[in-house]
Amino acid sequence: MSTRQQQFTGTKPVQDHLRFDHDKLEGWLDEHVEGFCGPLEVHEFKGGQSNPTYQLITPNQRYVLRRKPPGVLLPSAHAVDREFRVIDALHRAGFAVPRAFALCEDESITGTMFYVMEMVDGRIFWDLSLPEQTPAERTAIYETVVVTLAKLQQLDYAKVGLEGFGKTTDYMARQIHRWSKIYAASETSKIPCMDKLNAWLPNNIPSSDEVCIIHGDYRLDNMILHPSEPRVTAVLDWELSTLGHPLGDFTYHMAPWFLPAADDRVSSLEGLDLPALGIPTAEQYIARYCELTGRREIEHLEFYKAYTVWRLAAIYQGIIKRVVDGTAASADAPTTTDIVEQFAERAWSFARGA
Repeated sequence: MSTRQQQFTGTKPVQDHLRFDHDKLEGWLDEHVEGFCGPLEVHEFKGGQSNPTYQLITPNQRYVLRRKPPGVLLPSAHAVDREFRVIDALHRAGFAVPRAFALCEDESITGTMFYVMEMVDGRIFWDLSLPEQTPAERTAIYETVVVTLAKLQQLDYAKVGLEGFGKTTDYMARQIHRWSKIYAASETSKIPCMDKLNAWLPNNIPSSDEVCIIHGDYRLDNMILHPSEPRVTAVLDWELSTLGHPLGDFTYHMAPWFLPAADDRVSSLEGLDLPALGIPTAEQYIARYCELTGRREIEHLEFYKAYTVWRLAAIYQGIIKRVVDGTAASADAPTTTDIVEQFAERAWSFARGA
């Protein structure tokens, strides 16, 4: 099993700073979750850097609880209430997400807002090279992932109940503004390439009026695949979801093809023999996405590459800031800015190419 797979698979005892009163939670679940019957056992999932996520075990059923982390948080981050709304709407529409049971905005129960959803059995792959799979299985897994994204982008957000879930114009401009602010609020040292990108990106946005449901963090390790079939059964982690431009989501999903292979902390495909592994090349994956969504090509690809890698640099900087502030959900969170610097340099090279 790969290092990342070992590091992030399964559960662990709840970390001291993420504990809460289990009896109080059990009383709330008994009142608000249909069919709930204790006693309750609580574990913390290993994976994830943002919203603490717990496995709730009862004699008859298992659930998942997602909550805001305790402590001082960045503005607009950790929106578990939005996450609950989009999962609830998409489940009703038949899209592959867990069933959402209940949202709790009463912070006296666990200390922060949370929601409870069903636990979906299956496989989560943390290593993009899929070392335990055959080349044919890898090809099928990457196929189901891109097909699922295309299905999401073709849903009518108004018909599924997500009218008003986000603004329908200027998505890229708003994202760049938002992540620039988040980066500035979480900056721990000066990184020249990030400053250059913060100035360059807002002035080079391609014009387009496309809009769809955006996941915001569509990655292989944010979905559950069927226990034995190459089929996505649940897409997870909708914290960053909104309405916006489909290429913002797709090119972010393609980040592993664009990122430098820094170390085990980074999900990168750089340096791998993709054809031998059965994993599509960037060109093949883009062509398949275009086929599924009726596009001839992706225009302004270098801009979207720069934006994607810059946004990831800002996300990693936010994680580093949470470590500094003592609010990181994972003990494995990065503590130094070397990854941010490498990402910023790669993003700036794409910007120059554009």
